[in-house]
Order: sequence, then C-alpha cells, then structure tokens
Amino acid sequence: MSVKRISQFFNPKSVAVIGASNSPTRAGFVVMRNLLQGGFQGPIMPVSRKHTAVHGVLAYADIASLPKVPDLAVICTNKNTLNAIIEELGELGCKHAIVIAAGLSREHKQALKASANAANVSLLGPNCLGLLIPHIGLNASFSHTVARPGKLAFVSQSAAVCSTILDWAKNKEIGFSYFISVGDCIDIDFDELLDFLGRDAKTKAILLYIDNIEDIRGFISAARAAAFSKPVIAIKTGKTAAGALAAEIHTGGKQSSDEVYDALFQRAGMLRVNDLRELFAATQTLAMHPKLLKVEHLTILTNGGGPGVMAVDTLLQSSGKLAELSDATRAALNKVIPQSDMTSNPVDIFGDSAPRRYQQALEILLQAQEVKNLLIIHTPSALAPSEDYANIIVATLAKIPAMARPYVITNFMGEDAAYAARRVCANNSIPTYRTPEGAVGAFMHLVSYRRNQKHLTQTPESNTDDGKINKQAAKQLVDNFLAEQQNYLSTHHASQILTHYGIDCIQTEVAYTPTEAKEQAIELGFPVALKLISPSIPSKSEVGGVVLNLNDAQEVEQTAFAMLLRIKHTYPDAHIEGFSLQKMAPRAGANELRIAIKTEANFGPVILLGEAGTGLEFAQAAVALPPLNMNLAKYLIAAAHDKGVLKERVLPEKVDKYRLCALLTRISQLIVDQPDITSVELNPILASQGQFLVLDATIELNRYQVKANRKRLSIRPYPIELVQQVTLKNNTVAQLRPIKPEDEQAHLEFDQALTKEDRYKRFFGELPQFNHDQLAKMTQIDYDREMAFIVSQDQHGTARTLGVSRVLMDPDKLEAEFAIVVRSDCQGLGLGTLLMNAAIAYCKTQEVKQIMGITLPENTGMIELARKLDFKITRDFEEGNINMLLVL
Repeated sequence: MSVKRISQFFNPKSVAVIGASNSPTRAGFVVMRNLLQGGFQGPIMPVSRKHTAVHGVLAYADIASLPKVPDLAVICTNKNTLNAIIEELGELGCKHAIVIAAGLSREHKQALKASANAANVSLLGPNCLGLLIPHIGLNASFSHTVARPGKLAFVSQSAAVCSTILDWAKNKEIGFSYFISVGDCIDIDFDELLDFLGRDAKTKAILLYIDNIEDIRGFISAARAAAFSKPVIAIKTGKTAAGALAAEIHTGGKQSSDEVYDALFQRAGMLRVNDLRELFAATQTLAMHPKLLKVEHLTILTNGGGPGVMAVDTLLQSSGKLAELSDATRAALNKVIPQSDMTSNPVDIFGDSAPRRYQQALEILLQAQEVKNLLIIHTPSALAPSEDYANIIVATLAKIPAMARPYVITNFMGEDAAYAARRVCANNSIPTYRTPEGAVGAFMHLVSYRRNQKHLTQTPESNTDDGKINKQAAKQLVDNFLAEQQNYLSTHHASQILTHYGIDCIQTEVAYTPTEAKEQAIELGFPVALKLISPSIPSKSEVGGVVLNLNDAQEVEQTAFAMLLRIKHTYPDAHIEGFSLQKMAPRAGANELRIAIKTEANFGPVILLGEAGTGLEFAQAAVALPPLNMNLAKYLIAAAHDKGVLKERVLPEKVDKYRLCALLTRISQLIVDQPDITSVELNPILASQGQFLVLDATIELNRYQVKANRKRLSIRPYPIELVQQVTLKNNTVAQLRPIKPEDEQAHLEFDQALTKEDRYKRFFGELPQFNHDQLAKMTQIDYDREMAFIVSQDQHGTARTLGVSRVLMDPDKLEAEFAIVVRSDCQGLGLGTLLMNAAIAYCKTQEVKQIMGITLPENTGMIELARKLDFKITRDFEEGNINMLLVL
C-alpha cells in the first residue's frame, strides 16, 4: 500500500454501497442512511439485487450496472460473497473498498487479500465499522452517530471502541479530521495510515487503538516519523496473557509480551495509555493542547485542602514534579489569603473563598515566572455557583496572550453543581476533569509524551568501545558451533563468543563425568562452583543444578553424583551434557545483575535488564529494542530503576552506570552482528570497581532464515556496510559514511563554518543557526526511509565534517529528494561528486525511481555537478529556481 493510494482512498468523490438495504437491521441500511445524512456532496450509488431504490435513491442490480466507476465502495454483504465482489470491482476499475463483514477465518482473509491484490483494489477491513471524514461530510460507516470536524485522527482495530469514542466525543464536542476503523488490517495497516496522517495538515494529533501489529518495523518507522511532528497516542490491548489471547482471536496475528510494546511506543516517541478512561483523558487534553510542555513542574490552586492533597499524591506517585513558588509569589498570595501567611504549593485559598479571592490568586499565579503548568481545583461552594468560577477562569486567561500564559487544566468536582462549569471550560478550550486524580493523570500524559519525545532528540554520548569488538572472529565461532550441531552453548563455549565483544566471563572448565569434575576442581583450586549443563532445564538453580562453595575434591565428586540422581528423578528425559566448574568469585560488596536477549514474535531480538535471580521474565525486567547507543542504554537503566527491577543496594560501591551503558551497547551490537544467535542469558554478572564479570552465560544458536516480508530487527541498525575510506583531491584520507546521532556537535560546527553565501544557496534564504532539536532531526535519522552521508576527517583527535548529502524518500520509494552542501573552506576537493554518487548508489539499492532537487540559478557549482551526473536540468521561471531530475 502506498501513501499515494492512501491519499486517494481518503479523498473520494463518489461512493457505491454494495449490499444496500431498506431493512433497518442490515449494515447496508445504516451505511446508506449515514452517507445520505452526512452531507457528502458526491454521487451515492446503492447496489442491491432486492430493491429498486434504497432510502429513495435509485439502486443498481449489480456492480457492472453502475453508471460510473466509484472512487470508494462500501461492501455490506456477507463474508461468503466478498471475493467475487472484489473481482467485480476490479473489473469495473474501482480501486478502493471498505469491507464491513466480520468472522473471516485466517484462510478466508488470505484469499480475500490475494483477490484484492489481483484486482488492484485496496481494502479497509474486514471486521470494521467503516470510515468517517467529517470535513467532506463522508460517513461511510454503520456508526450510530456522527463525527464533527476537528483536528484529531482516530484509528482503531475495534469497531466497538469506535462507537464508544464517537459517542463520548459528541458529548465533549471534540471533532476529528479522520475517524478510521481498520478492523483486521489485511491490507491498509497502521504504518501506511501513520505516514498519511503524519503529513496531513488537518491532523494535529493521532490516536490509535491497537490489538496487534504485524509489521513492527514498518510501524516503528512510520510512528517515529509522525511523532516528530505531532502527538501520537496509543492504547494497546493484551496486557495480560488472557487479554493477548483474546486480541489474537479478535484480529489475528501473533502477540508479544506487553513490556515489549511499552519499549516500542517509547522508542517511537509515542504516548501509551492503559485503558479507555485514560484514552478519553488524553484525547481531551491533546485536542485542546497538542503542543509539547516546556517544563514538567505543576502548580495547584484549590479551594479545598483534601482535593489538593489528592492531586499532590497522584502527581508524586506518577513520578511528577511540584513547582516551587518564589518568595515574591508567596508574599503576593499571602496578601489575598488572610487565613495563611505560609502559602505553598498546592495553593489552598480555602472553601470560604469568594469569586474575587479566586480571581486575585489566579492572576498572581498566571503572572508568576515559575508557574508554567497550572491545575485549578474547585469544590462546590455556597458563595457562588461553580459556573461563576469557571467564567472567572475564562475571563482571566483571556487577558494574557496565549503564548505567554501557562498551560492550564481544571477540575470542577461534583456532578450537578459542576456540570455547567465544566461545560464553560470545554467551550473555551480549557481541559476539564471530574476528579483531581483524573486531571493529574491527564497532565502526566503530557509529561510522559514530553519524556518520550526527548528520546527522539537526545544526543547520545560517544562510546569508544568499538575496539573491543571483533565481529568476524565471533561469526567464525558461531559458524563452527553450528557446523558441529552445537545449538546450546554453556559458559565454557559462550564465553569464547562473548570475549570478542569485550564481555568478560569467569574461567570455566567442562567435565563430562563426576570423576572428571573432581579432577578439574583440583586444577582450578578451591572453593569451586559446580553447575549442570543441560539445554533441557532452563533454570538449573530451582532443581539443585547449581552448588556453590565446594571445598574439596571428594565433595565435588559426591555432589556431581547426587546432582545426576536428582535430575534423573525430576527430569528423566532431560539431556545432560556434563558439568561446568568455576573457581568461586569474590561476591562481597558486588552488585549482581542479569542481562538477557530473547527473540519475540514479530519484534525479533529484545534486550532485558534486571537483577540476578532464578528467573527473568519480561515482568521482572526493563526491556529495550536493539540497536542501543549510550543514551538509549542510559534510558534502559533508568527504566529498570523506575520499575523496581534494579535496586540501589547499600554497598560500598554503586554500579558504574557509564560502563554498564557501554556493556549494554556491546551486547546490543552482538545481537545486531550475529543473526544466528536467538537468545543470550548472562546471570549473574558481578559489578564491582567498574568491572563486569559474567559468572554464568548461555547462548542459543539457530541458523537464521531470511524471510521475504519480515525483517529480523524491529529497527534498522546503523548501516556500517556503507562506511568507506576515500582519498580527496589534496591526497588526504577521509571517511565517507552515514551520519550518526553522535555527530550532532560536529554537524553544528560544520553549519557554523558555512559562509553566509553558501547558507543562502543551500537554504534559499538567510536562516539562523540550527538549534538542538533541528540538529537532532538531522543526525538521528531513520535509515529505512532517509539517508545522510557525510565525509568526515580526523583533525587533532576530533572528527570534522567536511560535507553532507541527504536523500529523503517518500514512503512509496517512488522518488527521493536530495540536498547537498560542502564546507566552505573545503570546496574543490571533489567532495560534491563523492557525496552525490553515494546518494545515487543508495537510492538505487532502495529501488527509488527518480531523484530530484532544487537549487538557485546562482549555484552554478551544484548545477554543473548535477549536469555531469546526468541529471535533467530545467528552469522554473515562476519560482525562479533550477529543478534537477535523475531517473534511475
């Protein structure tokens, strides 16, 4: 599915309803009614074998009889007719269809998709409510109500949730740019919709209700691109095992652990909410305030002490922050709150506060420099109706320019007394909630979104551990083990691979019998640890397969015999390979960690971090998606602390977090480089004095099979295969490579080194220097959909960027737009040709059809370079620019 086809799908000029009906119990009846009542201006053409007219509109007996080819067909017939109808629509030339029918088997869905592909018909559904596009009056759905025009786009796999959201939004007077029920997503899926909605000017925020995601890599790529420009909020079902099974039955597709989805949404810069109540709150908040918070600290104004305390408790329990009032602000408040000379946050003006005192306190807080986010809580008062206080808030805010005022949310408590007040706030685009907890929860949605967005723009620290990695040597070992049919590697063999990634393992010897174990122990020296080697038993400690502190040879032999007898009784069919022996490591004062890699359905490998123990399930760990850099590793460690799966111990020495980040990045690189590794378990890892020593390691190997429609990793790693050395015309050596997030500072210096004239040629005008967010977008790119090549040269130990070329592909990869700029004091070294050839070669590998660019007529160097590389050069006299086009 291409964005171009999606754009056509969501801008129909005519609609046919296949299976239109006059029976109120049929979907074809409701769809026709909704289309006719929605205000759609194009032709609406019912197709029915039973009726000559539907809702008073002339009907056609079959698809072939339609007077024109519809832009969109809504299929309301039963599931057994779908394939034939799709074929007929294809023959007629209709390119887009919505399938309402539910209950299709997996085989039926596959057959329907094959029919649609053969007929060149794009499908929304099946098992969906339909499509609403309020700004063109299109209600091609069987919903019970309408959607008003607005700035939110809603996409849901659940038709029932669609109906609920529509009903709620009508009550709250919240509108939508698009309201899309995708159902089982056999064709049109979340990634195509995110690409379309992320570029749509009418859409300011995107809301998703997800049961399952098939194309994880496509989803993350599209979601990340959309989240750079607007909020993307998701609710994902299947948090429990039973819920995941229900979601799988509902829409099909494989389910993964919920913690892995958390990692996905965070990595994509999205906000995840847990239930419909939170989705409603987040929807309301973003509908009225889609911009990013400047700071996270909250100030609370209340006329009731209890509700203020509730708000504070909820805020702090949610990892929120209270603002600290300045002395000047507190002094000003004390003058208008006579009962108190110790005003603090929350600001309690007491229940006897008349409207005038409320207004005075509000004016002080709105003008205070430290107040950036303000929650106003009001409990019903006998002094004046709640509605009067709401009007005061509206009038007071109106006096302050929108750009200068804090972000304000309100909580009017109660029902009858508060309803009119909440209505006043809603009508004036002020978010309002029924409870203090609900208001704080909604605020924390914005905080969480801000934090996730920061993940997209954080500049990672450089990691100098690359010299510890020997990818080829590790690959040779993996191949050797697989050739010997060794798929399960215990510490002795696993350590041989791990050492090539700078991961230190304790010396480990292998024995195949209790007698050999005794002999190995004598050579190692006592005390020793004895461990069973068996791929059949995942947790050996739980069955007595690990015994520590054995102090003599006889004890080792007897323990080994006892271990075999115990395992034979407990696991009679277990395959026992032997024993591993290690000299006991000093553990006093050391932190004990556990790091694992597991392969998840749809996601591929994921990284888990927690404390050492007998079991490390997803619920017991913080989870991240590879590849990791130093910054992402830092977030993983922070997430482990926040989740309580990594605790700060009262020990002489804390874990060296910088070195732990470096270790995590090397483990991430291991799984990126070695596709035949399906799992890794490092448990325990002793962390002491800045060193990490693995005491027990297992690696599972399986020869990786490339799949046509499935990428191994959820996120494309850095394309190291595109790195090459080049020689410039001045005979100096440089490196031509894709840009990295770590290049931000060098890119800033590169931009600052451009002359005013070169900047003007590149940006078609005078622009200020780039800020951090702009530079982050330039350096933290998605290698699946864009590429930036730089030529970098070492100068006195610091990498200096000499030039950069960029290609930004549309999601369909039909065309790419390029840009190129060379450092002003490095022109004439052949950099332009090197960079442009790299960009062209990359576009060819991505099967891009054509490359285009624009420059100014005075940029003669760029024009000549394009001409030399066989670009077609044309002059746009209306715009005054030069267009450059290369067909590949």
